[in-house]
Amino acid sequence: MTDDTIKLSAFTTNATDDVIELFTQSFGDAEGEVEGKVIGHLVSELIVTTPETDLLGFVATIENKIVGAIFFSRLTLANKANAFILSPVAVSTAFQAKGIGQKLINFGLKQLKDNGVELVFTYGDPNYYVKVGFNPVSEDCIKAPLILTYPEGWLAQSLVGTEIEPIEGDSFCVDALNEQSYW
Repeated sequence: MTDDTIKLSAFTTNATDDVIELFTQSFGDAEGEVEGKVIGHLVSELIVTTPETDLLGFVATIENKIVGAIFFSRLTLANKANAFILSPVAVSTAFQAKGIGQKLINFGLKQLKDNGVELVFTYGDPNYYVKVGFNPVSEDCIKAPLILTYPEGWLAQSLVGTEIEPIEGDSFCVDALNEQSYW
């Protein structure tokens, strides 16, 4: 597999079923069938319930087969900064550890930056996400939308080249992510 065999593009709703299956399968393989179904349902809800202006998705394909996908959804901050949260991302089990996830994240971040997004957040493994520019952010600096069970996983990066300044007040995610079990 070479870089030119991986095609990165915007998610379109005609790929909905394939993308839900990708998330269900890859999370199921990694964390068990129940978790796979939970994340598959999350992706379905993101696609169906999130306004088009508040959701950006991207896919990685090899020979016209979707092998990776990522979603970014609006995160509303008290200071009205243009912000999104990366969640979730999946790569087909057969294609993991080949850099596809990082390529997808970097591609998505570039698209967000090109569209005027200032801040991007995620909630996950800091050891993975620091490789693509995310850094831990304290809730004293910017509050997460819901209670974090793993505070070290609250991460952010500026897409405008400035240091992340504290933002007082609450933040709000899209309805599909507004479920404590995801946090």
